Amino acid sequence: MKFSIGGSLKLAFRPWVEGLENIPAEGAAILASNHLSFSDSFFLPAILDRKVTFIAKAEYFTTPGLKGRMTAAFFKGVGQLPVDRSGARGAGEAAIKSGIDVIERGELFGIYPEGTRSPDGRLYRGKPGGLARVALATGAPVIPVAMIDTEKIQPPGKVMPKLMRPGIRIGKPLDFSRYNGMEHDRFVLRAVTDEVMYEIMKLSGQEYVDIYATAAKRQIAEAAKAEKEEEKAEKAALAQAEKQAAAEAAEQRAAEQRRAELKLVEAEAEDVERGAAKAVESDGNTADGADGAAKNSGHKDA
Repeated sequence: MKFSIGGSLKLAFRPWVEGLENIPAEGAAILASNHLSFSDSFFLPAILDRKVTFIAKAEYFTTPGLKGRMTAAFFKGVGQLPVDRSGARGAGEAAIKSGIDVIERGELFGIYPEGTRSPDGRLYRGKPGGLARVALATGAPVIPVAMIDTEKIQPPGKVMPKLMRPGIRIGKPLDFSRYNGMEHDRFVLRAVTDEVMYEIMKLSGQEYVDIYATAAKRQIAEAAKAEKEEEKAEKAALAQAEKQAAAEAAEQRAAEQRRAELKLVEAEAEDVERGAAKAVESDGNTADGADGAAKNSGHKDA
């Protein structure tokens, strides 16, 4: 990857690096990094002279189809280790064993203590299982690493990256030899993890959130679902209101039409009444005229 993809990444994105001298030239070490983007696992190894082995979810190795086979071949080729995340405990034990194997070979083991990518760019609580237990079981130093702006290059769900310059800050190695033999003490595991996360926070400048990123993702998904349902309800209410308004408008038009028809009938009735009245008046005038004529004739006769 360093010769094929690594060189292209450095040439295209020109990542800046601080603290590169904190990576040992040889010997085992654990690189504990924040996780902002899928591309984190590319940029960090690309800037190092040594190989870094990360653990990767098993789905990258088992996805069917041409794309799945190409993805599996790539991850195997760069030495990534598949971990089945279907069971929380099984996944944790697999990650620990994989990390210990890498450290015992004297290599660099990369791990994301948050356990998943940050959903919003903030730094979330580290999971104490993998990182702390590997560190305490092997005595290897833990080197905190901060990836900067990689989430802007390739946000979750985006396939094509955006050309911009990311950064990588590498902190000084942390020694936890004072906790030797205490890798099964949950309070010690928590303390080790929190100390590493604090150093990552100082390096990255991220806002820290004291909940797990997986829980935050659930909350975000639930909030998005609730918002979607609320929008759906609002649209349904608006449609119902529009339907009701249309029905009321139609009823009003019908009422106006009935009133217009009634006025027309009333006007016709008035016309009929006026016509009848004129006819009666005309008949009366005719009768009066006849009586007058008769009287005149009588006078003449007389």
